[in-house]
Amino acid sequence: MVNKEFTHLTEKGVKMVEVGDKEVVKRTATAKGKINLQSNTISLIKNEEIKKGNVLTTAQIAAISAIKSTHHLIPLCHPLKITGVDVDFDVQDNFIETEINVRCDGKTGVEMEALTGASVALLTIWDMVKSVEKDENGQYPLTSISDIIVSEKKKE
Repeated sequence: MVNKEFTHLTEKGVKMVEVGDKEVVKRTATAKGKINLQSNTISLIKNEEIKKGNVLTTAQIAAISAIKSTHHLIPLCHPLKITGVDVDFDVQDNFIETEINVRCDGKTGVEMEALTGASVALLTIWDMVKSVEKDENGQYPLTSISDIIVSEKKKE
């Protein structure tokens, strides 16, 4: 049975925001996020001893690919002409923080692209290290992704 309250909230449908009359301007957005890992896992990453390969390089490529595909993942995002991306990592004893900077010439901002890039970078790290992060029961008690935020956005 359909929940009538829910149906009422969706009766008007959705729409992509009209940006046709806006000027094309240079836009940037920076997003950050963090993955908590065991210190042993961090050592394996630093020493490039993870069986799947170089974790941070793979996460960089995944982030860039995700940024370019954001409009396919989030239904109401406009496709944007991405002009540049920087993907950086700060590796600490028990966590890795990523910072993603996305630039475009467009009529709408690139916050969703930066957030998508940060999210996918962190998910890629998790995927690559999950075999060493699991406990004896196959669970991940110490692994978590957090603090995904837009730390800065600009338009010129």
